[in-house]
Amino acid sequence: MRINVKAKPDSNENKVEKIDDLNFVVSVKDPPVEGRANRAIIKLLSEYFHTPNVRIVSGRISRNKIVEIN
Repeated sequence: MRINVKAKPDSNENKVEKIDDLNFVVSVKDPPVEGRANRAIIKLLSEYFHTPNVRIVSGRISRNKIVEIN
């Protein structure tokens, strides 16, 4: 399954907000430096979907990402 994620780095808390079945807003405390925010997003989505198989397909340096979850 692929979902659209709007990333919000440097947030006050880590959270996943479901907009609809394919669109999510993911807030993480980590800054967008050296991939730290991306790693935090992957970890948070792994916990949310209860699977270790989460990867960013596109948008590594953008706030808008496509994430694949298996």
